[in-house]
Amino acid sequence: MRAWRPSVPGVSEVLHARFVAHAYPAHTHDEWTLLLVDSGAVRYDLGRREHGALAGQVTVLPPHVAHTGRAVGDAGFRKRVVYVEPSLVPPELTGRAVDGPALPDPLLAHRVGQLHRALAARGEEMEAESRLALVLGRVADHLRSRPAGAAAPARRAVPEDLRDLLDATMAEGLPLRTAADLLGVHPDSLVRAFSRAFGLPPHQYVIGRRVDAARHRLLAGEPPAEVATVVGFCDQAHLTRHFRRVLGTSPARYARSRA
Repeated sequence: MRAWRPSVPGVSEVLHARFVAHAYPAHTHDEWTLLLVDSGAVRYDLGRREHGALAGQVTVLPPHVAHTGRAVGDAGFRKRVVYVEPSLVPPELTGRAVDGPALPDPLLAHRVGQLHRALAARGEEMEAESRLALVLGRVADHLRSRPAGAAAPARRAVPEDLRDLLDATMAEGLPLRTAADLLGVHPDSLVRAFSRAFGLPPHQYVIGRRVDAARHRLLAGEPPAEVATVVGFCDQAHLTRHFRRVLGTSPARYARSRA
């Protein structure tokens, strides 16, 4: 596994990894996920529907939509991922990406490969930025060419309000009863509404957000013990347990991969 944060506007993180037995639990990202499978195949759930990603195929996963991920065969899969800031992709394309995240386009796959090579090369930030623009333009063309009948999953105001509260209190945590009182909803109803809207319960959403925040800080060179408490875990062991569950590796190994 290798992960790093390049000095390229719009790219928050790059990840190259091979997984055999690891299965991603349901989680979300703030960014668009641009996935290229190099070998093997991946089965994943997105928006409560099962999909597959094959070798040589580009997949786009929109922000704030819960998804999973696991290998199809015993040999596992190898992937390369670019996490792209949401401002670079029109938000109205989210629903079309949820309906059809797979983009079987050889030219697009080739351009994504070129993008990764530029991102991995020292001093090639301008080339990487140019290649990213070409890739995102082609992705947007693909998504715009699809029927617009199925929009992004409908979300009631209460789940959205709870998500905002959870994001704002990620580090210190927010008791469910307090959130329910603030929103004027019974805790049980609040959990059910959030789970229906986002595909995972509030506590799992918070764990995923904390792990995401930890990833960024680790790649910036912050020590795992400090990262753990800053993002909301009680200690490094707690961070390690959840980090390994989500990403299949330890925080220390993830941090070392940036070198």
